[in-house]
Amino acid sequence: MKKMNVVKKLTAALLITAMAFGLVACGSNAAAPAAEAGKTEEAAAPETEEVVADGDTTVSASTVYKIGICNYVDDASLNQIVENIQAQLKSLETSEVKFEILYDNCNADATVLNQIIANFQADQVDLMVGVATPVAMAMQAATEGTDMPVVFSAVSDPEGAALVESNAAPGANITGTSDFLDTNAIMNLILAQNPDAKKIGFLYDQGQDSSTTPITNAKAYLDEKGIEYVDRTGTTTDEVMLAADALVADQVDAIFTPTDNTIMTAELSIYEKFIDAKIPHYTGADSFALNGAFLGYGVDYANLGVETANMVYEILVNGANPATTPVMTFDNGTATINTETCEAIGLNYDDIKSVFAPMCTQVNPIQTAESFE
Repeated sequence: MKKMNVVKKLTAALLITAMAFGLVACGSNAAAPAAEAGKTEEAAAPETEEVVADGDTTVSASTVYKIGICNYVDDASLNQIVENIQAQLKSLETSEVKFEILYDNCNADATVLNQIIANFQADQVDLMVGVATPVAMAMQAATEGTDMPVVFSAVSDPEGAALVESNAAPGANITGTSDFLDTNAIMNLILAQNPDAKKIGFLYDQGQDSSTTPITNAKAYLDEKGIEYVDRTGTTTDEVMLAADALVADQVDAIFTPTDNTIMTAELSIYEKFIDAKIPHYTGADSFALNGAFLGYGVDYANLGVETANMVYEILVNGANPATTPVMTFDNGTATINTETCEAIGLNYDDIKSVFAPMCTQVNPIQTAESFE
């Protein structure tokens, strides 16, 4: 009964206030001043929510931060990042701090991506999260010269993509987490499994920034070893399938793909080609192995999502400055082997694990599926 009386009193007070404002509005013909032309828009101040407690007239306020998250494409690794960002932000909520998340996926379409960013700006989000390099670059361009913070995730080479002045000191309104790939480590795994390898195939999308540096590094590594290599590229799943057929015809001993989203989305369409040809496919993320590749080597994308969310929290809640918040990189020591593919190409998982174990932080088994559970 006591709670009901409090609510009635508050409701009555609000109604009286609303009526008073209504009378003032009706009695005035003055128009609201228009925004100054050319003035940079800034994110609106975080909203607050009022909550009536069970006690007498206690009222507490929660700060609600609005976050816009855009994913580049629908693939297992990037989806895993988004899921963990959302879950971690939810776990960080308190009675004083809440997060409202607006999520969208541009499906590798630049026009759609720009519209999503424009929608986030129109919705006056407090911070934007860009998952993968193309999204981060578009957000950087859209917020240049403003105070809108941007946090990227799964950007393989932030410095090379000119997103930051340096990983240690980003220098502007943008920072984030990187899935930097240690290419030499993967090359070492290839030769550990097959010391007699004579020709290595590269499968990637030339338009993916995440592939540029790793492919360059891989070529330098193989040049030093005197090992032949061949490039095959594609920008669509159909093109990637043709490139896969070409690599089989090239009779390569192994195939390397970096953290390339184009190849990732096509992996379920090509992995059986390599199995039939008994060619191991070495890749830059465990999601490739999930989708049938022989091996994925790289960061823990679930943890990368968690740390991205933690960075968002530090910026919004604790006032961390993106310009001085270092880009976060991770240990690239986890190898994930698809046990079904391993057996199908004539290799023994236990033997391969024993060979790879001294060169990795850990070696994990996985079986073919469309997405992580």
